[in-house]
Parts: sequence; structure tokens; C-alpha cells
Amino acid sequence: MTITSSSPTPAVNAVAPVVDRFLAAVAAGAGIPADLYAADVTLDATVPNWRMAMVGPEAVTDEYGRWFADPGAFEELTRVAIPGGEVVTYLLTWQEAGVPYAAHHCHTLLVTDGRIRSDVVFCGGRWSAGLLAEMAESGS
Repeated sequence: MTITSSSPTPAVNAVAPVVDRFLAAVAAGAGIPADLYAADVTLDATVPNWRMAMVGPEAVTDEYGRWFADPGAFEELTRVAIPGGEVVTYLLTWQEAGVPYAAHHCHTLLVTDGRIRSDVVFCGGRWSAGLLAEMAESGS
């Protein structure tokens, strides 16, 4: 896995532990804990051919429960500190019923008082084993 960060010690800021928990939950595939989110959290998600917005921890955790339903691993992970948050980009891989999948996401996470208050995410879609093989053949 490739990991990069904008600072040598991201854990010293107040945002990093919250983002650490978010990323651990994504990789665990068991749902994102609602206590990570502020009561008025907003999610603005752009996915292939669609954009959705929702407000509140229940709406966000329900949506992400579908996105991150299986344990996975970060093949690439970049974290960049920004005022009040982090920009996190990753390539996540996982298996569903023995079939490999991958997804490429970029989250802009804003944190207040130890909770995520905003998540703007861009998702390249779910890539099945067949698409991954096509990408590998094309040199992508």
C-alpha cells in the first residue's frame, strides 16, 4: 500500500484521529459508526452518472453501509491536511462472494468538535474483476 501525508505527524492535530476512525471503519466493512458524525452532518456524493446529498448521521451511515459492506484494504491512501479537516484519496479493494472489486474515492472531510460535519466525496464507481482486468490490459 502506498501512503502519503501532507505532514510528517498527522496524528498530532485534532482532525487526524477522527479521520483515522473513519478510514478504519471503511476498511472494516462493518458500517461507519454514527458517533463519528455531527448531528447536522452533510454528505455531498458524486458517483458515476449521479449526484446525491443527504443530511444527518442516519442518512450518511445508511448510505455508507451500502458502499462499505465488505472488509477491504487500501491499495493507495493519501491524506492532506486542510484547515479544519483532511482531503483523503484512496483506492479501496475488497471481495464480494469471492469476486474482487475496487473503487477510487476522494473525500473532503471537515471536522468540528471531534465529529465529521461535512463529507464531499467523488467516487469513480465500483470496478469488478472484469473491469480491473480490462484496465490492467490497457495499462491503466
